[in-house]
Amino acid sequence: MNASPTPEQGFRRDRRKETDMAKRDAVFPPGRQALYDNHRYSAAIRSGDLLFVSGQVGSREDGSPEPDYTKQVQLAFDRLAAVLRAAGCSFDDVVDVTTFHTDPERQFSAMMAVRDTVIGPPPYPNWTAVGVTWLAGFDFEIKVIARIPAPA
Repeated sequence: MNASPTPEQGFRRDRRKETDMAKRDAVFPPGRQALYDNHRYSAAIRSGDLLFVSGQVGSREDGSPEPDYTKQVQLAFDRLAAVLRAAGCSFDDVVDVTTFHTDPERQFSAMMAVRDTVIGPPPYPNWTAVGVTWLAGFDFEIKVIARIPAPA
């Protein structure tokens, strides 16, 4: 029978590990820190061997939405790639994807065309697509969870 350790048996040691794992290790792609600071969030948080990437949108350099939908999707994937690179990851390390669409029925084929140029061969990451009514002026957003590769 396995019982939980008592404080004398290592509870404090386990607690320290939990505290270390709970610290936020923010990741930012080069050149976009001011945008994230202005909106008060991190591009991604590294926790253990996982990377939790905030939703990425197809913004122009000034942060405004790209009006052409296909270009907006491509920019969102480009922004995502930059965040992944900043953490030492690539699309091959992505295990979970969530995309948000303001008009999924109309937009899905254009999004898939861009997606197919970025996401590699099977096995594919899990993917959840969500229809939404508002994305702060954008029509597409993508967020992912990636496994950070072990150092070589």
